[in-house]
Amino acid sequence: MVRAFMQFSLHFGKQCGEHSADVQIWDEVGESDEERDKMLLQLEQECLDVYKRKVDLAVKSRAHLLQTLADARVELTNLLSALGEKTYVGIPEKTSGTIKEQLAAIAPALEKLWKQKDERIKEFSDVQSQIQKICAEIAGTSDKVERPAVNESDLSLKKLDEFHAQLQELQKEKSDRLHKVLEFVSTVHDLCAVLGMDFLTTVTEVHPSLNDSTGVQSKSISNETLSRLAETVLALKEDKKQRLQKLQELATQLIDLWNLMDTPPEERSLFDHVTCNIQLQLMKLLYLGLLLWTSLNRYLEAEVEVERLDQLKASRMKEIAFKRQSELEEIFAQAHIEIDTEAARAKILSLIDSGNVEPAELLADMDNQIVKAKEEALSRKEILDKVEKWMSACEEESWLEDYNRDENRYNASRGAHLNLKRAEKARILVNKIPALVDSLVAKTRAWEQERGITFTYDGVPLLAMLDEYAMLRQDREEEKKRLRDHKKFHEQMSKEQESMFGATPSPARQPSTKKVVGPRANGGANGSSSRRLSLNAHQNGSRSINRDGKRDNRPVAPVNYVAISKEDAASQISGTEHLPSTP
Repeated sequence: MVRAFMQFSLHFGKQCGEHSADVQIWDEVGESDEERDKMLLQLEQECLDVYKRKVDLAVKSRAHLLQTLADARVELTNLLSALGEKTYVGIPEKTSGTIKEQLAAIAPALEKLWKQKDERIKEFSDVQSQIQKICAEIAGTSDKVERPAVNESDLSLKKLDEFHAQLQELQKEKSDRLHKVLEFVSTVHDLCAVLGMDFLTTVTEVHPSLNDSTGVQSKSISNETLSRLAETVLALKEDKKQRLQKLQELATQLIDLWNLMDTPPEERSLFDHVTCNIQLQLMKLLYLGLLLWTSLNRYLEAEVEVERLDQLKASRMKEIAFKRQSELEEIFAQAHIEIDTEAARAKILSLIDSGNVEPAELLADMDNQIVKAKEEALSRKEILDKVEKWMSACEEESWLEDYNRDENRYNASRGAHLNLKRAEKARILVNKIPALVDSLVAKTRAWEQERGITFTYDGVPLLAMLDEYAMLRQDREEEKKRLRDHKKFHEQMSKEQESMFGATPSPARQPSTKKVVGPRANGGANGSSSRRLSLNAHQNGSRSINRDGKRDNRPVAPVNYVAISKEDAASQISGTEHLPSTP
């Protein structure tokens, strides 16, 4: 400032020198030098004073602008803090330029943040108003709800989410309370109808909003209303209980008198038209409000009807129990589990006739048995599916052996191409039998180890069946090998004889007497048949395994346990009758 003042003085002196011609006027007037210097000094002082004032104003203006800029930055910081924002996109990062330029750069951000703050305050006010309203409804002070005070220092989204979460909890609680109130009101309505009381008067005494006829939109959900509703329901139930007990006591006394007087069956038969049991009849009486002494007659009619229904219940119980037993037997049959059905049915009949078991308990026990049977069948399903595949493969193997023994299989007969395709598929399936058996054995053993029991198929241990099948299959392979070696030996002997004695004409081969294999040779167009674990009579008496793991003569294995080679088959089936092929 001092430097500026000195520059101003020099500039003023220079200006006075330039205007020396104007000073000559004072000479003409006759002003003394002293007066002239005094006037110049005064003029200079006045100019300096004006300059000082202007400088002071500029300094104050700058200070005001700086203070405004600082206040704007503080306001910006406060807004960001209140809104929970760390940064804002519209704020300039560098504080460069003049003060006014900096203010102009911050002003748009402030405007947006103020607008955002106003909107956030409105959101907070709405949420807090709803919260206070629900809290007042729960507390029973809905008529004293005041406008909430919003804390403008914390308007962050996190705080808003907290209020929203609190509002959702209160709304859920309100919904639960309203549902509970409606349940109580419904119960009160039913009890009032049963007891012949005025429902609207009863609920209005609890709270006027519960009466729909008053036109009140929202029902009271306050703690006091819920408590009074619960007390009302309890009192009505107690009243109902006392009235029922009184009716039952009166009915018991009348029945005792009836039996004491030995009322003949003809008079008792007059009540056979009653078609409801005792509890339903009592509820009907209470619903109609017939809680008078004359209602005892209806009560006695219901008592007689109960006796009649008890007799019908026994026969009906047998029908239901046997239906459950049939369902249980069907599950076991599909799972190939053998049970003693006759003993089970006899036990059910004995329990029902003895009357030592409640019908509900018996049915619940049978339902539990059905659930366990389904679980057992589900645990066996994978193994049973593999058994089915194994048996199907064995049937295809048996069909393939018959097909291979047929010397006319390549003739252009009807259905020959179908048999050829089936033979190709059968060979692929037969090659998978060893792996299928190994997998079946592994899964069966794992199943038995897991449950500690033997896996049976229609009462026969499955592993024993598989072991016997493996043994017989091995014997068959050895027999095939022996026949091949025998054939090679005969061929070699024939060659040696031909080399020694010359070729001799071979006798003409007799025409084959084997039946022609058709596409339905195994029981159906698709090669399926009724498969059971059994052996045919031509399988040399192969034995099966009984339930105790011992061998007996009961057939239990697939039909191709032992295959017959082409040569042996030709000798064994000679003389059999010819059968036409199946189209």
